[in-house]
Amino acid sequence: MIAVELFKLVRRPRTWLTIGLICALPLIVAVFIAITHLAPPPGQGSAFLSAVLDDGQLYPAAALALVLPVFLPVAVAVAAGESIAGEASAGTLRYLLARPVGRTRLLVAKLISVTTFVLLAVVSVTVTSYAVGVLILGPSRASAVGTAPGGISGSIGTGAGGSPTAGLQAGAGITSLSGAPLTTLELVERVLGAVAFITVSMLGVAAIAIFLSTFTSSALGAALGSLAALVASEILVALNAATAVQPYLPTRYWLAWIDFFRQPILWRDIQRGFAIQAVYVVVFLAAAWANFATRDITS
Repeated sequence: MIAVELFKLVRRPRTWLTIGLICALPLIVAVFIAITHLAPPPGQGSAFLSAVLDDGQLYPAAALALVLPVFLPVAVAVAAGESIAGEASAGTLRYLLARPVGRTRLLVAKLISVTTFVLLAVVSVTVTSYAVGVLILGPSRASAVGTAPGGISGSIGTGAGGSPTAGLQAGAGITSLSGAPLTTLELVERVLGAVAFITVSMLGVAAIAIFLSTFTSSALGAALGSLAALVASEILVALNAATAVQPYLPTRYWLAWIDFFRQPILWRDIQRGFAIQAVYVVVFLAAAWANFATRDITS
């Protein structure tokens, strides 16, 4: 069953079209920056864009910050929302369960398929943006990464301890957010850490969408429901009156992966981000299983 779902995923043209569109945004941004040689000044625009003219190797981090606020969550919500609801709306869910395929086995297969999609999307953005950064923006000349405000809009804010991140003077090689130089190996390790963090964050989105998908036969309804939850989370994150609940919101630590690019790495928000997403994944997948296992399948 797992092999069947993975085969359906990679064979479906929509999978690659979606990933292609996600990768297209960083490419378009890189072309504009390369042509105009104008990047947002430190403190403005998407994370790391103020540094990519000096070091194209940093462009994967900038690209991840570009796609994370909207494009990646939407793609994941649509893919996960269709997992069960799509089969129900197509009239194939009852047939699948009559083969026979256990409900738990089907749910696990759908989860693995969605997880594979998330990994494909995140890794594709990372690999293509690195190639774009080196080929279009050029390799490292003199890197300098500055301050940027935080938020889901894709910018960097204060450090994990609450202190502002200072802009740094240019220097040879790759420069971290804290000013210390990074080797190419260290940069690769930190990019891999960011990829892992973003993947886990998107699995939190997928878990919510899969949960809603077990309640409806409308894939669009499940996707929109999960996106509505994320929008509500972002509104509460920006609301001072909601300070008490902000640490428990799904989008609160989405940009904590940026702390991988500090020297030394600031682990506090990264660890909290991993922990809160793990809770969302476990709780919503358990709820999805409990509902799907007892649901009366009529289509």
